[in-house]
Amino acid sequence: MIKRFSTLYAGQVDLDNTGFEGTPVNERWYSNDHLAMVFETTEQLACAMDRLGFDTLWLAEHHFQREGYECIPNILMLAVHLAHATEHLRFGCGFNIAPMWHPLRLAEDYAVADLLTGGRVRFGVGRGYHTREVETFGAPMQDQDANRDLFEEQIEIILKAFNERSFSHQGKHYSLPPRVPYRGYELRDLTLVPQPRTRPIEIWQPIVSASQRGLDFMVEHGINGIIGGGAAATLPNRPVVQAWREALARHGQQTELGGRLIFGLSYYIADSEERAFREASPLVEEYQKMFAPLGFIRGISQEQIDMVANPKMARQAGLPDARGYGWILGGPERVVDWLLELEAEFPGLEEVNVGQPVGTPQRVLLEQLERFGTEVLPAFRRRQATRQQTTLVH
Repeated sequence: MIKRFSTLYAGQVDLDNTGFEGTPVNERWYSNDHLAMVFETTEQLACAMDRLGFDTLWLAEHHFQREGYECIPNILMLAVHLAHATEHLRFGCGFNIAPMWHPLRLAEDYAVADLLTGGRVRFGVGRGYHTREVETFGAPMQDQDANRDLFEEQIEIILKAFNERSFSHQGKHYSLPPRVPYRGYELRDLTLVPQPRTRPIEIWQPIVSASQRGLDFMVEHGINGIIGGGAAATLPNRPVVQAWREALARHGQQTELGGRLIFGLSYYIADSEERAFREASPLVEEYQKMFAPLGFIRGISQEQIDMVANPKMARQAGLPDARGYGWILGGPERVVDWLLELEAEFPGLEEVNVGQPVGTPQRVLLEQLERFGTEVLPAFRRRQATRQQTTLVH
């Protein structure tokens, strides 16, 4: 049963000349003052969500994006600030890219944020997808096997640091602690100071490739999954959801379909489906310009990728539109119907992450959030309660 609603803000600033015929991605270069507007937008979103009854604002970690699409380099610092500007809203790391961190620095920073916010930060980790970011920080991204090996060892270290009074680690990439003399003895173990106070520690990771190795690793280490949303702005993939359920079952955990998952969904509320489709289309197009070259639009050719980069050819590339991506389009009642259908299909699902992709301006983000919070959430909860009562009676 859906209990919580969240949204993801990847950190875009307002872009000019958007859509297929607009400015090519690699030609965007905004001033520092304009890029810093990301923090004003984040605070406005957080305050609105807190007032409207949303559960979590998920934020994405990215670096060096002078183009203006994803401009938050440090989620945890921002979450501490936002916790002082809000009362109840939680803040999700969607995601800290572990290969760009030393695992112990990431563990320390999360623990500090957990303490300073009274447990309002949700820990999330990912492997990354921008070569410019990950390789610049000295970690592999082009070599996917090497990236995964590093990531998995880092998670093992982070979990030791979170959960053990003292720990050591010997692996391919890290020997912790180094065997050095320290105040008259040889160093043999470490203690994370401080450790997180909130237990159990909730960890989230995006499910992208859905390989058996990746899913089994997540389940073995108590990590929950997020499907869709952000860079993967598509419908929840039922075979992937089923593969996740099977991975849980392989480790003795029986769940209903959708259990231990968050679904990311894109929506646009307007007076009619046609108007919603028309107004959402430039947002989809800007998303495609950004993410097609990064491999997030499945099943397209290199020729299509090249066409999308060319304003004169992009519209002929044959990419999906908002309907093809499964956006929820139309009036509030249509959105409520869709959510109730989703809940019936995936009875284990407890949280849905709703929003719009990178490229969506601040004004639209806030308008759509307001409409969802005032016109969709109350109606959904009323109809959800009515359906539950009807089910109990029968």
